[in-house]
Amino acid sequence: MDSAFQLAYKNIGVVIFLLLSTALATINASIHIYQNQLFNEVGNAYLLSGGSEGLAASISSDNSATDGRSFIRFENITFWRTKAAADEHSEMEHSTGLIQAVIFEAADRNNIGGSAYGGQRSICCTPDLAKLEGCKQGEVIRIPSATDINWPKVLNIQFSGNYLSTSMDNAEVPITKTGMYNLFFIACDPKLKGTVMSGKTVWKNPDGYLPGRMAPLLKFYVYMAVAYLLLSAIWFSQYMRFWKDILQLQHCITAVIGLGLFEMILWYLEYANFNNTGMRPVVITTWVVTVGAIRKTLSRLLILSVAMGYGVVRPTLGGLTSKVVLLGATYFLASELLDITEYVGTINDISGRARLFLVLPDAFLDAFLILWIFTSLSKTLEQLQAKRTSIKLDLYRKFSNALAVAVIASVAWITYEVYFKATDPFNERWQSAWIITAFWDILAFVLLCVICYLWAPSQSSQRYAYSEDMGEEFDDEEAQSLTRGQSDGDVGLVKQERKNGNAGLSDEEDDSEEDKRE
Repeated sequence: MDSAFQLAYKNIGVVIFLLLSTALATINASIHIYQNQLFNEVGNAYLLSGGSEGLAASISSDNSATDGRSFIRFENITFWRTKAAADEHSEMEHSTGLIQAVIFEAADRNNIGGSAYGGQRSICCTPDLAKLEGCKQGEVIRIPSATDINWPKVLNIQFSGNYLSTSMDNAEVPITKTGMYNLFFIACDPKLKGTVMSGKTVWKNPDGYLPGRMAPLLKFYVYMAVAYLLLSAIWFSQYMRFWKDILQLQHCITAVIGLGLFEMILWYLEYANFNNTGMRPVVITTWVVTVGAIRKTLSRLLILSVAMGYGVVRPTLGGLTSKVVLLGATYFLASELLDITEYVGTINDISGRARLFLVLPDAFLDAFLILWIFTSLSKTLEQLQAKRTSIKLDLYRKFSNALAVAVIASVAWITYEVYFKATDPFNERWQSAWIITAFWDILAFVLLCVICYLWAPSQSSQRYAYSEDMGEEFDDEEAQSLTRGQSDGDVGLVKQERKNGNAGLSDEEDDSEEDKRE
C-alpha cells in the first residue's frame, strides 16, 4: 500500500515538473519552421517540401485559436540564391529568378505537372508542353481543379536585379474545402540550383492547430483517461479494502494501472497544448513517450510474469529474472526510439522513412515476447494440471483464452493496418487514420481489465498464492474426492489435518500428532 502511495506522489511530482518545463523548451509544431533548407532537384525542377496536413474547411471568420477558421499562413519567408546565380544579372534588371509556392489538395495531385506525348512527367513547363498544354515556359504546370478553378494555389516570388535574397510577402490562404493539403516551394530556373529558404508557415484547423490526423485523438485521450480513472477507482477500492491479503503480482498490476492513467492524462495535456498554441514542447512530448514506453514495457513483462506462474506456481522467477529484465530493457529502448521518432517534433500527417526501420526491431521483440509468453503459459498449465489445482487451472485457462483473443485481434488489426496504408499512399483517408493509433491503446486497456478481473483483490486472494505445501494446492472439492470411500473417522481426521495445515504429513507424523493431543 505504501508503494502505491509513493508511486502516486512521484506521478504528481512529474506532472508538475512537466507543466513547468513547458515554458522552458519548445519546438514548433503546426507552425512549420524552415532554417536554411536546401531545394532538391526532382526531374526538371528544384523542390522544397513545406509540409502536409489534413485540414478541415473553415466554418467561421473569427480570430482565435478555436475560431472556426482554417488556413495556411506564410510568415517571414526568405530565399537565398548562390552568388554565382546573382552575378549573372545586373542591378537594374527585374524578375531575375522565379520561385513559386504551390498548395494543392492530394486529390488534385495530378493537376500539378504534365507530360508531352506520353513521356516522362514534368513539373515545370517545357517548350513542347507550352505548345500542348498552353503553360508558360519556366513556370510550374498548373491545371485548374475540376471542383474549384482557383485551386491549386500558386504564389509567385521574384528575385530582383543581382540581389542574393528575396522575401515573400506575408500571405494567408483560406481553406474552404476539407482535404489533405500539400505545400511545395518550386524553382524551375536551372540557375537557382543551390537556393535555400528560411521562414515559417502556420497551418490551422477550425478547432485549433492540431493536424487533422491528430485532432480526433484529443477527445479520445479524454475518454481513455476517464476509463482508466474508473478502473483505478474500482481497483484501488478493493486494493485498500484487502491490502493485508494483497499478492506481489497485484502490486505490479497497480503500478501498470497508475502508469496507464498517468500516460493518458499526459497525452491529453500534450495534445491540448499543441492545439491551443501550435507549439509542441520537446520536454513534454519526450516525457509522454517515455512514460508510454515504460507502461508498454511493464505491461508486457506483467503478462510474461503471469504466464510464467509468478506468485502462483513459483515464488520468484529464479534464474529467468536476469533474462526477463534484459528483454524488458531492450524492449524499452526500442519502443522509446520508435515513439520519439514518431511523436517528438512531428507536425506533418505523413510518417518518415526512419520510422519504418525502427518499427522492425519493435515488431521482432513483440513477436519474441508472444512466443515466450505462450510457451511459458503452456508449461504453467501443465504444472497446474499435474497438481490438480482446479481453481488456479480455471483462472489460467481464462487468462490464456483472453490472451489468445488479444493476439488474434492484434494480427487481424496489423493486417488491416498494412492494407490501410498500402491502399492510401497519399493519406487521403486521414480523417479515419487516428483509429490505427487508438486501437492499440484500447486493446491494452481491455487486456488490463481482464487481468484486473481475474486477479482482483479479495479476502481469498491468498488461495492463488504459491505454497510449498502440496496439501494447500487442493481445493475443497479435491479434498472431498480424496476422502471419498473412507470411514467417517478418516474423513474427520483429514478435515482436522487440513484445518491445521498438515494435509501432507505421513502416517507416522499423524500418530505423533495424536500422542501430543492425548
